[in-house]
Amino acid sequence: IFFSGNGPSGICLSYLLSGYTPYFKRHSLHPNPILQRKLEEAPEVSVLDQDLEYLSEGLEGRSHSPVALLLDALQRPDTDFGGTAESVLTWWHEPDRAIPHLVLGRNPPGGAWHSIEGSMVTLSRGEWMGLPDLPFKEWLKQKRRGLRNNRATAEDIAQYYQHYVMKKGLQKNFRCGTVVTSVRKVSAESISNHTQKDLQEDSGSLWNSNEPSAEVFQVDGFFKTVEGDKEPFSIHAENVVLATGTYDNPTWLGVKGENLSYVHHQLSALEEAVKNNSVGIMSDPVLIVGAGLTAADAILFAHHCNIPVIHVFRRRVGDPGLIFNQLPKMMYPEYHKVHQMMKEQTAVCAGPYECYISLPEHHVLSFGKDKKCILQDKNGCQKAYKISVALVLTGSIPNLSFLPNDGIDLAMDSDQPVNPKRNPIDVDPFTYECTQEKGLYALGPLAGDNFVRFVQGGALAVASSLLKKANKNPP
Repeated sequence: IFFSGNGPSGICLSYLLSGYTPYFKRHSLHPNPILQRKLEEAPEVSVLDQDLEYLSEGLEGRSHSPVALLLDALQRPDTDFGGTAESVLTWWHEPDRAIPHLVLGRNPPGGAWHSIEGSMVTLSRGEWMGLPDLPFKEWLKQKRRGLRNNRATAEDIAQYYQHYVMKKGLQKNFRCGTVVTSVRKVSAESISNHTQKDLQEDSGSLWNSNEPSAEVFQVDGFFKTVEGDKEPFSIHAENVVLATGTYDNPTWLGVKGENLSYVHHQLSALEEAVKNNSVGIMSDPVLIVGAGLTAADAILFAHHCNIPVIHVFRRRVGDPGLIFNQLPKMMYPEYHKVHQMMKEQTAVCAGPYECYISLPEHHVLSFGKDKKCILQDKNGCQKAYKISVALVLTGSIPNLSFLPNDGIDLAMDSDQPVNPKRNPIDVDPFTYECTQEKGLYALGPLAGDNFVRFVQGGALAVASSLLKKANKNPP
């Protein structure tokens, strides 16, 4: 089994496929009496081997995935109500149930968390960032650190994920510095006996299933060596898990001049510009496009450095769909401050915040070579602004160029590109196997699960399905 992506989804799945097995902890009491009764019916049977649809039936919460809600409820029984009840799971290591697998990723284990500016504070509460059987808070205590506002920095999270892989002995399954260029189906017969022999030696029982598949996946790509060379590889696997996330492929507006050198699509560009003094207190304003949390992080960073900002976004400030209108003020004071600035500091009414102008219900028409940007409001009025740098921070989409037709055929709406929020990959909710391609699985944002807290349920579903295929589920 091969999976592309070594972020939290990939790490959690590797843990489950390495023989770590969850059981209901005897004598523990879950606050949900119906779930408690179901768990007591077969405490000697691993959760992986039970009927996930039956266990998750009737659960409600902040995810659309029943299995995500199930594992979250088992690990953090009353967390949404501010409770601190202990997990009702106990984990046993059963090495004979392990399934050979390989986890490929560009970064060290933790994926995109290594690309995020280290001091950024996570949106989710720290305890929601943890993986099974190693609470994040406990790990942080060992570092003699506490959580600010119950939240952690991106650097903490990246280090925790690396530590997790080492602590659980998963590193033999991980290959970092790899780029996948193609995943496609080929007939098993077309692969030479020599290749099959090599693979059997390399990865144990990968080919030893009871019913050899007529088709397998061929995964091509390259390793980046220490010297900077690219070393090609080609792997064959009966099952492939897509867990690539979306961080490294930002959305473009599609307007004229967007490819000019002063227009950027990642927050790190602003940090770089401040470092090399190309923007500062006296420079023309920085244009920030977008009304999500990354745009808010850019505004906070610019505000901290006293850099003037023009903030452009399409929605109304009071739009219930705006993320700021969904966050508790007490837990997210800095985002609440940005929201306040957006409301009080519009171009038509000067507010208390210097160096910041909010332009709701506006959009960018074009960027000029002279660093002039043309904006248009909801009434069609246009205005030019002289800027120093533009940051287009309107979200990101997955880069699935390694799949046939960019993976569009796998999406819920197969006429549109895959989008984590609007058009995720169509998967079976209890196995996470793609409905359009058997043997191919999708996890995390690709399947519509956008929070670390909930991607783990998808990993549980995939592991349960793969164990059944490999006949490693006890009867």
